[in-house]
Amino acid sequence: MNHRARKRFGQNFLQDFSVIERIVSSMRLDADDNVVEIGPGLGALTLPLLAQLKQLHVIEIDRDLIQRLEAKELEGLHIQSADVLKVDLQTLAMGNSLRVVGNLPYNIGTPLLLRLLDIHPMLRDVHVMLQKEVVDRLDATCGNRAFGRLSVMMQSVFKIEPLFTVPPTAFEPAPKIDSAVVRLSPLENPLSADDIKALERCTRIAFASKRKTLRNNMKGYLDDQSLEAIDINPQARAETLDINAFHRLSKRLSEG
Repeated sequence: MNHRARKRFGQNFLQDFSVIERIVSSMRLDADDNVVEIGPGLGALTLPLLAQLKQLHVIEIDRDLIQRLEAKELEGLHIQSADVLKVDLQTLAMGNSLRVVGNLPYNIGTPLLLRLLDIHPMLRDVHVMLQKEVVDRLDATCGNRAFGRLSVMMQSVFKIEPLFTVPPTAFEPAPKIDSAVVRLSPLENPLSADDIKALERCTRIAFASKRKTLRNNMKGYLDDQSLEAIDINPQARAETLDINAFHRLSKRLSEG
């Protein structure tokens, strides 16, 4: 590998073939699947993915890496030079068939996950590598220290399936923390776009200060009587509420 990893792009290149094989096999690909890979890098995932697909869309921000991929002249590979956080992924979707995969740079993992909320009706599934800490937050239940806004938002739209942990030695350069691969599948009855916006506002207020009670965080929005009316203890902290409680709180908050 002659390409020097660039910190500004959060580059840690996956090089462990066993991990690559596990990611690809976990997707159970069909040749006609509509797949987009985020951050193909040096092509560690790209090549085995393309071997099973008729075509593959990739989005890469590093122009040097794009040139490397273009030089391979791979049939069926469609390369988009862009920052994925600025790409309208809906343009790649066909119905609800879009499948997203990637070894995500740590600095875009959470922002990208939140963007996927907006296009969930067009997604079939998502298989991504993230910091293990982020995957733990995605999968956390109420009362767990990792439980927070990301847990509530993502679990309201997706089924979260942590698949396996990946050690730093699987990458070059090696990060200082463990990573993990997770599968996200849209729920059969996820929230609507309006409900997602309402929940985003609700969780922002409720988790404004994790040490404070809902009575304090909701001051100026909902009083004790309003909280008790939806079976929520004003003296509880946000991290102790389950997902259904947050949905009740979001609805009540929207009603004013």
